[in-house]
Amino acid sequence: MMIRRRFRPAAVLTAALLAVTVGGCSSSGHTGNAVGAPASTPAAPGATASGQTQIVIANFAFQPVGLTVSPGERITVVNHDSTAHTVTASSGHAFDTGQVAPGASATFTAPTTPGAYPYICTIHPFMHGTLTVR
Repeated sequence: MMIRRRFRPAAVLTAALLAVTVGGCSSSGHTGNAVGAPASTPAAPGATASGQTQIVIANFAFQPVGLTVSPGERITVVNHDSTAHTVTASSGHAFDTGQVAPGASATFTAPTTPGAYPYICTIHPFMHGTLTVR
């Protein structure tokens, strides 16, 4: 008996539509300074060799997931994914990068009030992190 595998164009179409849908979302409330220039490859997430504080987005995750900074410190967000993301405080309006395009970066200023500030990507709300200000 010969078993034949059938090509399933519906499955391919579904995967393609999902990819387009995930990449086409948007957010509002931009308070950061998005930079359209391509991002450089960081040495490591968090504090880099140059002393610059970074949150790196890769594989639909924030790195590091928890970052501790000083009040008012500048934080650069670098997007290594192939779709846009945001870094947006979960409650209040403490910070929001707006959309950071693939391969680009944005900066924002940490709140001046000490505390823990959970954040998400408003486009992909399953992405979580926490910024701690001390």
